[in-house]
Amino acid sequence: MDHFHYRDRALYCEGVAVEDLATEYGTPLYVYSQATMLHHLRQIQTAFADAQPLICYSLKTNGNIHIGRLMAEHGAGFDVTSGGELYRALASGGSGDKIVFAGVGKTDDEIRKALEVGIRFFNVESEEELANIAAIARQHGRKAQVALRVNPDLPPKTHVKTDTSVKGVKFGLDIETVVEVAGQYVNHPHVEIVGLHMHLGSPILSTDPYRQGSAKAVDLIKKLRHQGHTITYLNMGGGFGIHYRKQEALPAAAFAEVLVPAAKQSGCQLVLEPGRFIVGNAGILVSRVLYTKSTGGKRYVIQDAAMNDLIRPTLYESFHRIWPVRPAPGFPTPPSDYEADIPNAVRCDVVGPVCESGDFLARDRCLPPLRRGDLLATFSAGAYGMSMSSNYNGRPRAAEVLIDGRRHRLIRRRETYEDLVRPEREVPT
Repeated sequence: MDHFHYRDRALYCEGVAVEDLATEYGTPLYVYSQATMLHHLRQIQTAFADAQPLICYSLKTNGNIHIGRLMAEHGAGFDVTSGGELYRALASGGSGDKIVFAGVGKTDDEIRKALEVGIRFFNVESEEELANIAAIARQHGRKAQVALRVNPDLPPKTHVKTDTSVKGVKFGLDIETVVEVAGQYVNHPHVEIVGLHMHLGSPILSTDPYRQGSAKAVDLIKKLRHQGHTITYLNMGGGFGIHYRKQEALPAAAFAEVLVPAAKQSGCQLVLEPGRFIVGNAGILVSRVLYTKSTGGKRYVIQDAAMNDLIRPTLYESFHRIWPVRPAPGFPTPPSDYEADIPNAVRCDVVGPVCESGDFLARDRCLPPLRRGDLLATFSAGAYGMSMSSNYNGRPRAAEVLIDGRRHRLIRRRETYEDLVRPEREVPT
């Protein structure tokens, strides 16, 4: 569990008791471990060092500017997917030459801004987008650098909603047509094809997709160079899995064993876009039990975190470990298997206050007896938790706290009811 641990039967993040954080900042509350983030960033930097990679932290996983600043201070660039994320990257101290811009639907204004700040390159997703970037670059007297995102048509390897390299998804150029598309832009005055991009989806728990994908990428790079393109970047995206259930994820070194040789064979600088791998296990969502209830043969724990705070279980049927911040006497801290039957525990659904039957954090989960006021920790919530949160049901979004050893600081205040209506009040009448 990285830098989250139990001491004297109470959960700590690094050197700070989670109970104390809940008392000071309230719940629901996102708690992040700085030591865990930097540990995982260093794992990637060390494992891939031989390829001298450009590591671009994926802001979509967790865009808090305090976390972004931490990434920039420790050598990372940024992977952005919108104008808003580009703004966050710059606000976090990012520089244009260490930013790559992905996404299938870049607007004209987003393209202009990216050209203005001098991003390293665009990850281009379609032939029409490539033509539009060329036209906008011409209008502004610039030359845009691009990496063509190719869909390698690999077998399914993760959840259908996060698998981006199977045939028929919206991402990338078809592998059968990418060379033909590139052929139209040899020696183009306003577009330079400098790389190949191949993000395979997430989370991936095997090196096989990277082995298959990078082999196809190396072959395509040869063909693109034969056309006359100076290809200098091999961007293999991110997607490395993390520990959600037990110890199912591979270390960064396992992926490096596959990707570093491919980068060397291609003669390209390797670009990586990790996000979940860095922040996923660095965050927990802390909530407080409101009520317990039995109905229809089921037991429910109703707590104050909901699908608007963490939508992954509802959206992806994803599994997050959940355990009390201070479990009742006689229960483990924590269990070795969160999915197994635990003596004297109660099987229940952990649900939130949102008015949807799909509002849950866990189903059919064994937990110690819980009472009103008890605290729960939902683990592995640092990625795609706060970044996907919303105000559904008129719920203010949670606060975020960053822990550094024994120190803690608020990095996002809890929203107020006035925050919910402020943009509407500001509309001229």
